[in-house]
Amino acid sequence: MSGERILVIDDEAPIRRALRIALSGHGYNVETADDGEDGLVRAASWSPRLIVLDLMMPKIDGLQVLQDLRGWTDVPVLVLSARGQERDKVRALDLGADDYLTKPFGMDELLARVRALLRRQGAADAAETTHRFGDVVIDLSRRIVTKGGEEVHLTPTEFSLLATFCAEPDRVLTHRHLLERVWGGYAADNAQQLRVYIGYLRRKLEDDPADPQFILTEPGIGYRLRSGE
Repeated sequence: MSGERILVIDDEAPIRRALRIALSGHGYNVETADDGEDGLVRAASWSPRLIVLDLMMPKIDGLQVLQDLRGWTDVPVLVLSARGQERDKVRALDLGADDYLTKPFGMDELLARVRALLRRQGAADAAETTHRFGDVVIDLSRRIVTKGGEEVHLTPTEFSLLATFCAEPDRVLTHRHLLERVWGGYAADNAQQLRVYIGYLRRKLEDDPADPQFILTEPGIGYRLRSGE
């Protein structure tokens, strides 16, 4: 039982109720808000460790709430969206959301996403330079990558892309985010270039590039580096 504070912001009473029951049943301390205005007030006054945020709400929609939150806090945000809102999901991730779920969703999956976000938040350490994913070890300070104890040669661009993933493991990174971080703003719409380099990394680091276990595709959104924890 963790006792971590989680704020749920959603205008649908049945969803708020279901999330409160499920999260409370797993030891979390849960508060709810039924619109964006109330959610912002509670986020400021209660200081939650994680926020579950619906995108479609009256008064202030989830995208505006997220933008306001990112003006003063980096608390992890898990957004909820309806099917067909792919553009809004991408926008939310670009605005700083940490993960997303599409309604309807399974409660087990939501709980797993919550655990991953809280685990990453608790383990955040700016001084950490070594990352391990299965038998792959990435030493960012020495710019050395090994797989099964054998050094893997990466080009500067491949290493930059991998380092971008390592900075935010388990988080969905949009195509635009990755392209801007690795290639700069001029490449923000060149998704094909990104796919090519994702393929290069998978061939060098995955046991089966056709069935990747660490560099995962989020269809229509971007990619996620799964920590395996």
